[in-house]
Order: sequence, then structure tokens, then C-alpha cells
Amino acid sequence: MITVTKKDLVTLGYGPSFASDIIREAKKIMVEKGHTYYQSRKLDRVPKEAVEELLGITFPEETN
Repeated sequence: MITVTKKDLVTLGYGPSFASDIIREAKKIMVEKGHTYYQSRKLDRVPKEAVEELLGITFPEETN
């Protein structure tokens, strides 16, 4: 599973506060889908798919 953090979102050009809001809302989406693991306040990673669903965008695939 590929995950996204606040730092990743800031790198993409979102402000720090807005990036935190995105992570918070993505965690709510995951909890609604039944993944109670994301209720943790200290957890700062969410699946890429949850952020894409929330923002309506697709992240570019990384090739190494």
C-alpha cells in the first residue's frame, strides 16, 4: 500500500495547515470504510487512494 504524509503534500505545493486538514479528512474516510486503525491521533500516514478520492486527483506514479 502506498501512503501519503503531510510532508508529501507540502512537497506537492499544499500549505502545511491545508495538508494537515487533508490528512485528517482522509483518515475520516478510512474510518468510515471500517478501518478503525486510522482513529489513532498519532498516525500521520494515509493511503494514497484515500487522498486521491478526497481531492479528486491522481498522483503521478513514481519510477525509480
